[in-house]
Amino acid sequence: MNTANTSLLIAQLREAAATFPGRAALLGDRQGYTYGELLQAVEALAADLQARELRVLGLYANNGPNWLLVDLACQLAGATLVPLPGFFSPQQLQHTISASGMQALLTDMPLNSAATFADAFAGDSVELPGGLTLLRAKSVHPAVLPAATAKITFTSGSTGTPRGVCLSNATQFATAQALATRLAPLDCATHLCLLPLATLLENVAGAYTCWLLGGTVLVPGLERIGFSGSSQLDMAQLCECIDDHQPDSMILLPQMLKALLDRVERCGWQPPATLQFVAVGGGKVSADLLRSAHLHGLPVYEGYGLSECGSVVALNVPGAVREGAAGKPLPHCEIALRDGEVVVRGPRYLGYLDDGDAAQDEWLATGDLGSLDADGYLHITGRSKNILISSYGRNISPEWIESELLRSQSILQCVVVGDARAYCSVLLLARPGTEMTEIEQWLATVNGLLPDYARVRRWALLPQPLSFADGLLTANGRPRRDAIAQRYADIIENLYPSSETHGAAAAETSADVSKPGVA
Repeated sequence: MNTANTSLLIAQLREAAATFPGRAALLGDRQGYTYGELLQAVEALAADLQARELRVLGLYANNGPNWLLVDLACQLAGATLVPLPGFFSPQQLQHTISASGMQALLTDMPLNSAATFADAFAGDSVELPGGLTLLRAKSVHPAVLPAATAKITFTSGSTGTPRGVCLSNATQFATAQALATRLAPLDCATHLCLLPLATLLENVAGAYTCWLLGGTVLVPGLERIGFSGSSQLDMAQLCECIDDHQPDSMILLPQMLKALLDRVERCGWQPPATLQFVAVGGGKVSADLLRSAHLHGLPVYEGYGLSECGSVVALNVPGAVREGAAGKPLPHCEIALRDGEVVVRGPRYLGYLDDGDAAQDEWLATGDLGSLDADGYLHITGRSKNILISSYGRNISPEWIESELLRSQSILQCVVVGDARAYCSVLLLARPGTEMTEIEQWLATVNGLLPDYARVRRWALLPQPLSFADGLLTANGRPRRDAIAQRYADIIENLYPSSETHGAAAAETSADVSKPGVA
C-alpha cells in the first residue's frame, strides 16, 4: 500500500464534511451524496479495498458518482488506481491491463466487462455496494512502479500503444488547488462533467477543483451527455443535458466547442445564463472561435496542460485574458522556453511505466513550441515533432495553419501536409451541405493572411471523419499525423503532381487555391 502517499484531497473533504455536511457534493442520474455521505461512503469502500489487499486496481466504469467514489477510496486506501478509458480499443485496454500489473478490476458494467476482459479476469465476481462489481485477475505480473504512485493515467499520445503516466496524489492535488485558487473569485457552485472521467482534464481539473471550492460535481452518465461508441456525440442530447443541469462551469475540447457554436448558429440553442466559466483545452483554439463563443453567451477561456503535470499548467480567466494565448502559468508551476520549446517546472509525474527515469530533469520538456509575451502569457504555436520542412527549407507549424482554417464553421476537421514538398496542402472534412466554392473562397481568405511559404495550394476532402476509434486521432482529438499520412497516402500524393512538386518557386508566391485533388 502507498500509505506514505498522503491524500490532501481526502483531508480537505473531511474538513468540508465537518463544516457543511449536508451540502450536495456529488450528483448523478440516480445517485447522489452530500459531503458527509460522500466521506462515509469513501471510508467504507477504502476499508473493503484494504481488507482485500488490493495494491493496483483497475476502474472501468461509466461517468457517475461511483467513478469518483472509487477514485477517492483508492486514495484513502493507498491503492494505485488505473482508469480504463471507454474509448480505448480492445487491444489498448489489454495493453493497459497487462502493463500496469493490476490485481483486480472494479466496474459498473459487469456483463460488458466480462466479455471485454474474458482473457484477463476470472469468470467469478464479487458484488460490492452501489452497483459495483469486482473482477479478480487470472494472473498478475506486477509492474515496477515509482514510489508513491497513486494513479496511472494511460495517454494515447501520438502512437496507438498507450503509455502509462505515473502520478502521485500530491501532484494531482497541487494542480486542483492551483486551479481553485485561480477560479475562487468566480464563485462557481456547480460543475458539469462532460468529458469522460478517465481523462485527467475532467477528473482533476473538473471534479477535484470543484470540491476544493466547496461546490457540487454533476456527473450524468455518458449516454445522458450524448456519447455513444468511442467517439460519437449527439449534440442535441448534449445541449439538452446542459439545459437540464444549468451548471456554473464546464470543460470542453475544441471540437465540442465548435459543435456547440454550430448548434447556437444553426438551431438557435442558447447557453444557460448560469454559466460563468467554460474551459477549453486539448488543442489550439482560434481567437475568432473564442470571440464568437463569448458573443453567443459561452464564457470560454483557453488553457494548456499535459498529463505529465497532472493536467492544467496555464489558463486564461476573467480579468486575465490574452487573445491567442493559453493563459498565464498557474501558481504551482513555472513555465519557460528552451530553444523555442515550452518547458515546465513544478509538481509533475513520477515517471512512465516503461521509463522510471524520464522524470529526473528539473524542467519537463513538453514537446510543444511556444513563446511567452511581456506580460507572462503563454502562446502555443505547435508541436516540435510536427514541424513541416518544405522542399525550400521553410519550417512550418501545421497547427498554425489548421487553427486559421478551423475558424470557419464550415470546416469541421483539417490536417495540413507538405513535409519535403514544395507547398502545403490540406485534407479537410466539411460540414454537410457546404458548397465547394465556399471552401475555395475560405481557403483563399486564409491564404491572404499567411506568408507565401505557408499558403495552402491544394486540398482534398476526407472520405470520412477522423476519429479515435480508427486510430487517426488521439484521445483529446489531436490528429495522429503519421497514421493519417499512411491511411491517405494516395490522396496526398494526388495533391502533388510531379510538374508542380518539382517546379519553379512560384509555388511559394501564389495565393491561388487549386480545385480539390479529390472530391
